[in-house]
Amino acid sequence: MKSPLLSLPGAVPAEGVDEGVAAHYGDLFREQRALADGAGFVDLSHRAVVAVTGEDRLSWLHLLLTQHVSDLPAGEATEALILSANGHIEHALYLVDDGATVWAHVEPGTQDALIAYLESMKFFYRVEVADRTADFAVVHLPAGSIAEVPENVVVRETAHGRDLFLPRADLESYAAKTGPAAGILAYEALRVEQHRPRLGFETDHRTIPHELGWIGTAVHLQKGCYRGQETVARVQNLGKPPRRLVFLHLDGSEVHLPPAGTEIRTADEGPDGRKIGFVTTSARHHELGPVALALVKRNVPVDARLIAGETAAAQEVVVEP
Repeated sequence: MKSPLLSLPGAVPAEGVDEGVAAHYGDLFREQRALADGAGFVDLSHRAVVAVTGEDRLSWLHLLLTQHVSDLPAGEATEALILSANGHIEHALYLVDDGATVWAHVEPGTQDALIAYLESMKFFYRVEVADRTADFAVVHLPAGSIAEVPENVVVRETAHGRDLFLPRADLESYAAKTGPAAGILAYEALRVEQHRPRLGFETDHRTIPHELGWIGTAVHLQKGCYRGQETVARVQNLGKPPRRLVFLHLDGSEVHLPPAGTEIRTADEGPDGRKIGFVTTSARHHELGPVALALVKRNVPVDARLIAGETAAAQEVVVEP
């Protein structure tokens, strides 16, 4: 869904999964600094919005999600996953309940598969699931923002900022009052700095929650059964995940960032050595320079010097080995 804010001065369209919103508005670092200072907003209107209504909505979702939501207070934000039977991550939902409806925003293009799964699990529960992407646009206000939130707009507030479920028809008028606009690249650079994983970026077909640090934030270990729960419990209690998320400080002398999928090796073995991981997201940060998130094998020493393609990289532990 193409955002009307692409008509703003300087807007450069994003590509790939983030197509439909602006990558930036002409000054990536200025936009990052504004967000870091609690100013401006990010147009996330390409993200899908799913709503669940009905008096059984919380107890029903509690059976399906990795998060404890049966007693979720109205207005309290949380995040949750849906796993395969083998414990692999299939969906990531960013949730809030407004007292009558559970609102979730999810990755662009994933709502059809998500809704199909939810519909297949309704059985006798009094719930209704709807794709509300055409009606509501997600707008992100950074932490510390004092921007006004329109009356009756559902807000999902976290330590990283507020996500507004704004009526799509109001997007342009709200942007005019709330600027300056920051593009998705600025938002992503701060996400990488904050070590926050993203579905489809830090995940592949075999990712389990432990590898990304989603235990505790998106996975509740003291709740009842859900699909994939056996794998979560077994790894938590008896073993270690095969891979771990790391944060990389990249050599700033390189002109190009190593793209997602770039193979990682140890510097001691060189570019012809064994592959020990791969870059998941890379970004240019306004203070830290070129940085990235990556998945590496769990047994890679935490002090090992790495290379991403041909770019030297120093690792910072996100998930303990």
